Amino acid sequence: MTTIYLKQHKEESLKRFHPWVFSGAVARVVLDAAHESDSPEEGELVCVKSHAGETLGVGHWQVGSIAVRMLVFGADRLPENFWDERIRAAYKMREALGLVAGCQSQSSDNRLPNNTFRLVHGEGDLLPGLIVDVYAETAVIQAHSVGMHLCRHRIAEALARNVPQVKNIYYKSEDTLPFKAPIEGDKIGYLISDYQFPAPLGEGQEGADEFWSLENGLAFRIDWLRGQKTGFFIDQRENRALVERYAKGKDVLNMFCYTGGFSLYALRGGARSVDSVDVSQKAIDLVNVNVARNFPNATNHTAVTADAFEYLGAQKTMGRTFDLIVLDPPAFAKHRDAVRNALRGYQRINAKAIEMIRPGGILFTFSCSQAVDKEAFRLAVFSAAAQVGRNVRILHQLHQPQDHPINIYHPEGEYLKGLVLYVE
Repeated sequence: MTTIYLKQHKEESLKRFHPWVFSGAVARVVLDAAHESDSPEEGELVCVKSHAGETLGVGHWQVGSIAVRMLVFGADRLPENFWDERIRAAYKMREALGLVAGCQSQSSDNRLPNNTFRLVHGEGDLLPGLIVDVYAETAVIQAHSVGMHLCRHRIAEALARNVPQVKNIYYKSEDTLPFKAPIEGDKIGYLISDYQFPAPLGEGQEGADEFWSLENGLAFRIDWLRGQKTGFFIDQRENRALVERYAKGKDVLNMFCYTGGFSLYALRGGARSVDSVDVSQKAIDLVNVNVARNFPNATNHTAVTADAFEYLGAQKTMGRTFDLIVLDPPAFAKHRDAVRNALRGYQRINAKAIEMIRPGGILFTFSCSQAVDKEAFRLAVFSAAAQVGRNVRILHQLHQPQDHPINIYHPEGEYLKGLVLYVE
């Protein structure tokens, strides 16, 4: 195995079990005899040692600011049953949380059927670069590193052996792998499957039940083939349940609604009206399908395809206001260089929303940008409130749910930030 030697005193973070080795910490690389090139292949397993030669662990080599993502510490090779052990441990934790099919969801209000959960959350489950989401009988794998891409078949086999309800395993990494990496093999497609691809939305519902998933008793059609991320934003499950608590009798606006998660919870919570807005027509189509499945006689839901800023501007011109607004935009900053512009975007969209909240109304506002920390996000929202000149109080500070755990040795894993505001 290729060996990576660190510079002096750069081993301390690994001794504290932080899973990243930065490129600036690498002193030299000693290739194994099998190498024909003069550098490690991206994604290969490497052994990391201190400057003095102490074995620190094994991880995946990659090109970029993070040179190695660690898989094990204190060993010079992976255990033979490594993938099975890690998948079993992740599954056992979700069982303990009551998220696995056949268990009861630990939502704040109800114990309702749930078969939608994140099974593997990267560093939070000691598998850096790997995401696995489960939708009923289907697991969707996303690799965020070449190392995990190369291991996709072993991961699928471990899932099939250790997750009883999973019968289909879909691989979807075309948008998550490093752009310039020399990647061989398909980045998308079924690795294990009991059925064929579903018909495109709008070509009839025959067989569609195979692709429905339950979250706290609500049914969602999951489009992992063409949808964003793995097909659904599981990380807002508990925050959606909180919207349900506040929705009764309110006029609700769900901006950046995607497939309507917050909207369905608001409808179940007894909202007087719910407007769902997204720039994607495909997302709006799924919103309508989901509402029709759960509330077939609903007359108080409207779905609109529109740009968020343009929509809010038009509603303001018409004098429309709402009792409850949800702002859950896509990441405004995907890297550090974009943070300043992202904060301006958060301030702008929150100012528009605060203007349109009725006195005594509530704003749920979120940032999923890992590059924007919670203090910076809170300052952007504070600036928006000051700009509008209304009294605003924080009712809740929200974050990602239990199945998106944060490794205590990797605080960077805390990415979802949310505030629930009461607006006078």
